[in-house]
Amino acid sequence: MSDEAFYQQLDDETYASTEHTNGPWGPGMQHLGPPSALLTRALEGVPGGDDRSIARVTVEILGPVPVAELHVTARLVRPGRSVEMLEADMTAAGRTVAQARAWRIIHSDTTSVLSTHADRLPGPENAHEFGRPKGWHPGYIDAMEWHSIKGGLGEPGPATVWVRQRIPLVRGEEPTPLQRLMTVADSGNGVSGRLDPNRWWFINTELTVHVVRPPQGEWIGLDAATTIGPHGVGCANSVLHDLEGPVGTGAQALMVRERS
Repeated sequence: MSDEAFYQQLDDETYASTEHTNGPWGPGMQHLGPPSALLTRALEGVPGGDDRSIARVTVEILGPVPVAELHVTARLVRPGRSVEMLEADMTAAGRTVAQARAWRIIHSDTTSVLSTHADRLPGPENAHEFGRPKGWHPGYIDAMEWHSIKGGLGEPGPATVWVRQRIPLVRGEEPTPLQRLMTVADSGNGVSGRLDPNRWWFINTELTVHVVRPPQGEWIGLDAATTIGPHGVGCANSVLHDLEGPVGTGAQALMVRERS
């Protein structure tokens, strides 16, 4: 395992962000993949989850997440025998920059009624590797491995890509399947963007991920498309895959505006 990571844990609730969290919009501001995964890690740590699965995570982005020291806490806010709600907060320098809520559902046997909503994707061995487009800032994009079946970063329009982490989320730890999924899911907007990021803002205000089963393996597939309306609002929708098939969906509400 690499000594490098997105975060170094300082104590039970405090994390030092590394340069690998830098997003494409500019230095010092994180891509929301790593913070989303770090919030999810805290949600997974809420006691009582041994016989339950997280079925939905919504991350609300309350401001830019700086590449700085972060404080993350999580708690059970709505207990229940079958369904529970969890909540997590992320602060930087005393300011809340992101919050997450999750539904956690008790396990039951539904193997006899398995169903899916999308076809299995061709594997990453059938895709070509690509890297950070010219003019995009280093950091998160370089910390991930990208393979394209169709489209990708810097290519306008819908995209189908495979992505995996080159480094851990937290130094010295193997990411959980859900953490791997959340590290990638926020990239649906980026890979399927229709606009030049040097001329336009198309920044998501939230990320909502529904999960029907945890992904297996390191590769996460994104089959993503972005729609833009007439009044500065867009939406990026993704079907999320592992090598066996679909595992869930992701959606992001977008603020779309021409850069001055």
